[in-house]
Amino acid sequence: MFYWTLFVEYLKNYAKTRLTYRMDFWLEVISDLMFQGVNLIFILIVFQHTPSLGGWSEAEVVFVYGFFMVPSGIFGALFNIWNFSERYIVKGEMDRILTRPAYNLYQVLLENVDPPSLFGSLVGAVIMVLSWTKLGLPFEPLDVLMLVVFVLGAFFIYAGIYTALTAISFYSDAPTGILPLMYNIQNYGRYPVNIYNKAIRFLLTWILPFAFVGVIPASYFLDHNEGGLSTLALLTPVMGIVVLSLGLFLWNRGVRRYSGAGS
Repeated sequence: MFYWTLFVEYLKNYAKTRLTYRMDFWLEVISDLMFQGVNLIFILIVFQHTPSLGGWSEAEVVFVYGFFMVPSGIFGALFNIWNFSERYIVKGEMDRILTRPAYNLYQVLLENVDPPSLFGSLVGAVIMVLSWTKLGLPFEPLDVLMLVVFVLGAFFIYAGIYTALTAISFYSDAPTGILPLMYNIQNYGRYPVNIYNKAIRFLLTWILPFAFVGVIPASYFLDHNEGGLSTLALLTPVMGIVVLSLGLFLWNRGVRRYSGAGS
């Protein structure tokens, strides 16, 4: 209840701030949707030159992209910590965080929530529904439960990887250079992994498991079991728990190592 109350209060403060600058809020929403729209247009252009991509049809790849957007939007809303190193380590705001009773990572996340990113999740859900209809996929009540489980697992993977990367800030003053690279790598998860060579497939599946935030769980609904993808999809929540646990472990070790901003 204590943490839920904190969450509500931070959202109230966010709303008050955004109501003061409403145009900025909508510009952020529009720019994010335009960015997602460009990515979708790119996929559609690719299929103007080929009937399939690694054995996947246009509607299937668009469905995968729609699924990819759902956990990505949730992650963007709750884990907007791209400037952690500069704000909390270099400028010393981590000292303020550590004087409060709430869990330090939770405080950092609440101070940087970005609800407009959820519009991306909404658009992704709409894309999934349209693609589902176009593909004529059967709908079962179990699909809703599995969708929630897969989205949660994918979200945990995002959270674990980026929490681990952010924790590098406790060991180095300038770790942010790797974050843009990782952001680019995660986008590979929205395409069928079988179009990549074996090394990249292994990287995206077991080292940096971004395939589990897009194509692998989406293949469960598409019944696309080439290479055992739809079967592998059942490991999505397990992979999410493992990656998130590793990320939190590295974060907590970094916090214990942190000795303050100094002078």
